Amino acid sequence: MMHIKRSRTHWLGASLAGLLLACSLGFGPAHAEGVPAQTQRSLEQQERQAQQPLNNAPVWRGVSSGETFTTVTKGRETGVLINKSGEVWRELRNGTILKFGGWAVALVFLTIMGVYFVKGPVKLPEPRTGKLIERFTSAERLAHWTMAFSFVALAVTGLLMAFGKYVLAPVLGLTLNSWLAKLSIVIHNFVGPLFAVSIVVFFIMYVRDNLPEKYDMEWLKKGGGLLGHAPAGRFNMGEKIWFWGGVTVLGVLVSATGLIMDFPNFDQTRLLMQQSHVLHASAALLFIVMSMGHIYIGSIGMEGALEAMRDGYVDEAWAKAHHDAWYDDIKAGRVSAVRSKEGAAALGAQALSSN
Repeated sequence: MMHIKRSRTHWLGASLAGLLLACSLGFGPAHAEGVPAQTQRSLEQQERQAQQPLNNAPVWRGVSSGETFTTVTKGRETGVLINKSGEVWRELRNGTILKFGGWAVALVFLTIMGVYFVKGPVKLPEPRTGKLIERFTSAERLAHWTMAFSFVALAVTGLLMAFGKYVLAPVLGLTLNSWLAKLSIVIHNFVGPLFAVSIVVFFIMYVRDNLPEKYDMEWLKKGGGLLGHAPAGRFNMGEKIWFWGGVTVLGVLVSATGLIMDFPNFDQTRLLMQQSHVLHASAALLFIVMSMGHIYIGSIGMEGALEAMRDGYVDEAWAKAHHDAWYDDIKAGRVSAVRSKEGAAALGAQALSSN
């Protein structure tokens, strides 16, 4: 009996050992394949830590792989710890865009200043008559100045955020530049939506007078007046290029991309935010470059231009010199121009006394 019991015990032990061996050889790989990749990496990391303490290379490879992990915070892309396209975006923004955009802004500014100091502002070819024509209504001027001031605020704060650490920090120091950057971010974020709304209002008010006319090509052929008299309606071809290419196309582009970045709570992906930033920065720098010419001509670059948008009236001599087709239409009654006799007389006397 003792011999039989020993034989049975020996047989059960051998069977159990064989079963364990079969499981390890036959069922082991199949079971390993069913283990999630993250769990498998965790096990491998534990083994590596036992053999090579503090070697976290597998962990960081997993983190930078772009895969989605399990995190406490739930939301779109919250499980992606490192976005692999982020470095490409950073190099594009800090390299190509800021490099070429910065030089473009600087060169255009220096060119405009050179023209001003060499040639000076464009003067009227004839003396002022004292007779004023209403060029812009109060509503049109309000829409223009709202867009203009919000644009300047966005341009200045945008340039400070983009180039402050390269231009201002070496002069003002890191602390003051940091405060300026933080203030710029706040102003930029809050003024941006106002600018977007002003673009829509401005477009509605001015689109009718910026449609193509027969004078436009002639104006281009004359180089805007550099190669002889260039006829123009209420707005010349240069102003129409600014309206359509600058205000409309670039204005809408910077507004749309700015709103995407301004309100990340709408659950945008990081890739969309990066793409929006690239388009926003590129369009904004081009917008600034185009605006510099418009601001120069509309302020110190042309006699009487600032008065038109500031007061709403222009002298007849100015209208004949720069927008003769529009002036002829007004004189012929084809276009109405509301005048305020008292206001026109006061503005006319002020303009004549300033000369």
